[in-house]
Amino acid sequence: MERAAPIRLSVRDQVLDALRAAILGGQLAPGSVHSGPELAVRYGVSATPVREAMQLLAQEGAVEVLPNRGFRVASRSARDLAELAEVRALLEVPVVLGLARTLPSSRWQGLRPLAEATVAAAAGGDRSVYAEADRAFHRALLELSGNVQLVAVADDLHRRAQWPLAEAPRVPPRQGAMLADATEHRVLLDALIAGDVVTVEALAREHFSGSTWA
Repeated sequence: MERAAPIRLSVRDQVLDALRAAILGGQLAPGSVHSGPELAVRYGVSATPVREAMQLLAQEGAVEVLPNRGFRVASRSARDLAELAEVRALLEVPVVLGLARTLPSSRWQGLRPLAEATVAAAAGGDRSVYAEADRAFHRALLELSGNVQLVAVADDLHRRAQWPLAEAPRVPPRQGAMLADATEHRVLLDALIAGDVVTVEALAREHFSGSTWA
């Protein structure tokens, strides 16, 4: 059997991953301003891939473009987080409930490795790693609906909900909150496999209302 060729990320994508990790980890703090040349030196690349990556981050709501100055890392409030959680719940909860009523338990079993991966990532304490694992689980769950547009919109909202709050760099890492969030994935999956729609609805709504690990 032939091995799959390794995926080679472009310089822009490598910088994009690094910038996302720096924002999630608080190294690029909310409200801080950075220029393309400054970040290019920091990451040992030319300014062009940095600017391209920052433009993508602006589309994701992580930074604001400052003409002739560079980029400001967005400062999100607790209200911003609550509003995003409300929109995500309105979008995702009905889909999950519909799937819970129609899919056999065998279809849910395939999500078990992703649910366990979120627990492992949370235990590691790295916000960037957990953010990817968290989105991977939710994305795979919604992909069972077969609605590509829904998955794309939900994933964008999810990423926006993961950017740190303005006060995040001044508080200790919230590993306990990440673990609680990840454990809810496991419990929700158990309820889906059991076909317990009432519990699924309660857990899904609670998951969005209590998702404050970031």
